[in-house]
Amino acid sequence: MAARSGSRRARDRLRRLRRDEQGSVTAELVLAVPALLLLLLVIAQFAVWAHAQHIAQAAASQALSAARVQGGSNAGGHTQADSVLTQLGNGPLRNPQAAVVRGPEQSTVDISGEAATVVPFLHLPVRARAAGPTERFVTPEVGG
Repeated sequence: MAARSGSRRARDRLRRLRRDEQGSVTAELVLAVPALLLLLLVIAQFAVWAHAQHIAQAAASQALSAARVQGGSNAGGHTQADSVLTQLGNGPLRNPQAAVVRGPEQSTVDISGEAATVVPFLHLPVRARAAGPTERFVTPEVGG
């Protein structure tokens, strides 16, 4: 009879323990849901940064095309960069700045800015660079 009462006590204790676990799912959700939401925000932030990076690269390429052609200028490249940034960059690319340098041999364009913020206090820089030879007319040498 003593063995039966011991096993009965053990079963009663297990039942009480099971009842004590009520609400544990709520506690787990309180911890898991914010972590999952933060993960989703980080993924969205990365997507916004990648899009801003592509916009900056497109603006740099277009500005380089305008600056490096024969008869092109720094101002022409800068105007083209501003035009592309105005058309594409108002959303994901914040505070874009373009620097155009047209040299006798090579032209370069640097675009810098910041990706729009999805995750608070996370500011990701965006930089793009395009460089290429400056087009110029060269007369053929007439030699003898």
